[in-house]
Parts: sequence; C-alpha cells; structure tokens
Amino acid sequence: MRLTLAPLALCLLVACSGAPETPPTAVAPAPAPSTEDGARRIEADVAFLADDLLEGRAAGTRGYDLAARYVASRYRAIGLAPAGDDGSYFQKVPLLEARRVREGAAFTVQRDDGDLSFAFQDDFLPGLNFNASSHVVNAPLVFVGQAVHAPELDHDDFEGVDLRGKVAVYFSGAPSTFGNTQRAYHSSGLRKMSQLAERGAVGAIGLGNPVDEAKYPWARGARNWQMPGMRLVDAEGQPVDAWPELKATASLGVEGARKLLAGAPMPVDEIFERREKGTLESFDLPGRVTLAGATELKRVDSVNVVAKIEGSDPVLAGEHIAYSAHLDHIGIGAEVDGDGIYNGAFDNALGIAVMLQAATELQADTTKPKRSALFVAVTAEERGLLGADYFAKFPTVPRESLVANINMDMPVFLTDVTDVVPIGVEHSTLEADVQAAAAQLGVGLTADPKPEEVVFVRSDQYAFVRQGIPAVYLDAGIKARNPDIDALALYEDFLTGHYHQPSDETDLSIHYPSAAMLARLNAEIGRRVGNADTRPAWKEGDFFGKTFGGQASP
Repeated sequence: MRLTLAPLALCLLVACSGAPETPPTAVAPAPAPSTEDGARRIEADVAFLADDLLEGRAAGTRGYDLAARYVASRYRAIGLAPAGDDGSYFQKVPLLEARRVREGAAFTVQRDDGDLSFAFQDDFLPGLNFNASSHVVNAPLVFVGQAVHAPELDHDDFEGVDLRGKVAVYFSGAPSTFGNTQRAYHSSGLRKMSQLAERGAVGAIGLGNPVDEAKYPWARGARNWQMPGMRLVDAEGQPVDAWPELKATASLGVEGARKLLAGAPMPVDEIFERREKGTLESFDLPGRVTLAGATELKRVDSVNVVAKIEGSDPVLAGEHIAYSAHLDHIGIGAEVDGDGIYNGAFDNALGIAVMLQAATELQADTTKPKRSALFVAVTAEERGLLGADYFAKFPTVPRESLVANINMDMPVFLTDVTDVVPIGVEHSTLEADVQAAAAQLGVGLTADPKPEEVVFVRSDQYAFVRQGIPAVYLDAGIKARNPDIDALALYEDFLTGHYHQPSDETDLSIHYPSAAMLARLNAEIGRRVGNADTRPAWKEGDFFGKTFGGQASP
C-alpha cells in the first residue's frame, strides 16, 4: 500500500477536522484542457481519492469528509458555483447507520424430522434491523420464488399464497423470461421488501444461487459482515424504506440455501434450474424458523457535494441537467492479504474524476449551454443509492427544473477502447443526444453486453428515474483498439478479482486517456441537451416513463 500526498491533499488533511466547511466563492475558469491534460487531471484526482489516507471513503466517516472537501475544492478551482445548502457546496444528508452484532444471532428451523441449525457467517447473515436494536421471530416458512408481482406480464409469485404471519423465502432477481426492462425493475430489492410487507410477512430470507455465487462467492461478501448498512431518515427522524412489519430478515449462501430447501416438494437442484429458466413456483416449506439478532443503531450525517454552471439563456437557465457520480466506497473491512482498506479506485474514484473533467470542459466553453448544469458527487451509493435518492427527492434547485441525469459509475477502463456502453439510453429521447455526441467525437456505442446484471437499477441514475427524470449511465466500452485484447474479459476479471476488494487500487492498469474520452463525451451530451429546444422526455409507451411518470415524447 502506498501513501502519496500531494500538497493539496496535505492542506485538506489539516483543514478537514469535523464537518465540511464552505469553501470560498468560485474563481474564473481556466482555458479549455487538451485530452492529454484531461487524462493527467483524471489520474491525479484518482490518486488522491483512492489513497489510503481516505480509508475507503465510507459514508459518514472522516475519510469521506476528506473526499468531500477535496471535491468541493476542485469545483472551486474549475470555477463552478456552489449549489448546496445555504450557499455552500454541501447538501446535508441525514442517515441512520446499523451494524450487526454477532452475539445472540441465531437461525434455526424446527421440523418434525429434526431441527436445522445454521452457522453465522458460514451459512447465514442476519439482516440489519433499522427499527429495533434486537429481534426474535418464530414463524412458518413459505417459498415465494423471486418475490415478483408483475401483473403486466401475467406473473405473480404470490398468487394463492397467504403470507400473513409467515417468513418469506425467496431468490433475488426476476424471471429470465422477462424483457430486460421489466427484469431490471422487478429485480429491485426495495420493491421485493415492499411487496412482502404489504402481504403481511413478518420476515424474509434471501437465498443464494450457484450462478451468482460463482461470480460473487458468499465467503467473500460474508467476511465483511461487520460493515454497516444505512437508511435515509425522514423529517420525523424515522428510517425510510425500513418496513417495521418485517421484524427479521436474513440471507443464506448456496450451501445454506440447499439445507433450507431440502424439505421442498422437489429436488433442490431442480429449484436452482427453475430459477435460471424463470419457471419457479411457490410452496410451503416444512417447520418453523426462529430468527434472532441484534443491531447497533447510530444517527450519522453525510453530504452530497453540489456545484453549478449557470446556463446562458435567461429562461432555460432555470432548467438543470444533473451530472452525478458517487463519491463513497465501502471503507475499511476484512483484510485480504494484509490489506483492509477498500480504496475504490475504479469504484468510484474514477467516476468522480470523469465527472470533474466533464465539468472542466463545459466550464471552459466561451458560450455556456442554454440550460444550467449541476454536478453532484453523491454519498452512500454503496449503502443503497441513498445520497442520489435524497438529492432526487430534495434537490437544491426546484424539483421540476431537473430535466435529465447523466451518471458516471465505475468505468472499468483497463485498456484503450474505442467505445462506451450507454446503459438505459433506449428509454428516452436522450438516445438521440448520445448518438449525435458519440458520432461527433468518433466514439462507438455498444449495447449492454450483460443485460442480466440489470445495472440500470443498481446505480445512482435509478434514483432520478424513480422521480420521473430521464437518465443515462455511460459505462466503459468493451472494444479494445488493439484487436488482440479482449476488453470484456478484462472487465470480467476485474469483477471476479477486484470488485469491492482492497485490490481495487491505482496500481491496476487504469487507462486514463479512455476515461478522458468518456469525460469529453459526457460534456458533449450535456451541451446538446443544454441547447435543445425541448427538454428530454420518455419515449412513448416506455415502461419506466409509464411507471414513474414524467413527460413523455409525442
């Protein structure tokens, strides 16, 4: 591990005790940078944000506050105006933090043919309870497939099932028979919990499956059981999306799932196969489950870091394009090869650096776009898109003035590529702006190579989508300039070996010129949206447009 502190970093270290303070008013913009300058600036930003000094930038920690101060100082250096609370660069985000307590955690099933016991960490982890410091539930078990209610697709995992007073057992995701859009929407964990609570369940148990576990092994995630979870706190001080009806939750790895499903009316391997085919059926499981656990709860605050480029049109300047990237990562966790700092160089120091470079390019324009542009470094993405959710619901500008979101998250550039992957672009008229900007800059556009990962609902753009705001997330491309290099294979190797691991550091082969290309493309998209005669709209009949509202295109 290296600790390399630039002079600016040392200044920030001295200044950053306690909550962030308001930096001085923005200065005049610098001349437009070259692509080479952009790559160097991105590299410098990543070097600081992914340094051990920041201890993984977990929301609610001093390391995150250091990162927030750094981004605010960069905004000021670029020449961006403050757009947070009270004339500052910071928007306060109220949070409730929850941590598991190992002592007292229990998962047992009482059956006529003998009781089953599940081992903490090896088999199961208790869910975090944001409503009480301890819980015990004893109730019957019901398997409910993937806990999906999709009447528009004539699919209902709850049909004929009485969940009242019972613990629901389910797989993540949504049926593979669904189209990509509906599959993304119905894969949302928040939606599943809401559906279970509405139907009277008193608990929920999520099951691992062999396909996902091959990519993300249970043991790798479970070793970080001490890492906290978070929820937003409402005006009355209550946690948001906490569902007090669900008094206990837990998750099981594949081996734990096999043990629990052993009493099912069909072989366990057949259940796993049905999950992959999208043909699961609901059924009662024998016995009663006892789930017990304890949680340490603490109120914490974090900040989104918000800046603005004022639009040039006296009327359209009142409308805003929101650029976003999450500033947080997962902090300090279980050591791997002697390293317990999860630096998050790709995830998402690089995304923040790309956003800063896009801001630099837009600010350097002699004539600014007609609409204003916001730059929002959001907190607590790793805890459930919380900072973006808070900003989208309570923006620092009039809510109705937000016309589009352009998000940047973990662009894994490990080699020189000629393309980007525009996630979610097909849902709105932003598609035309993305296509025109890419054509102008000679950047290829490649369809999502892994739609089954449903990333459109797994990053911060989805918080804006849920508020009816058209959004796009441009991911790193997969077409290497060198035909002998398989960029997609490099990306998959990153996910397997480095994603949410201490090894996501700057000593990986980050290709900064490709990141600068993405920044330039994002800036050009913003120019086109900013100068368009009409604001972006959902395409006619689009699923997300119909589901979450907002203006539809004719």
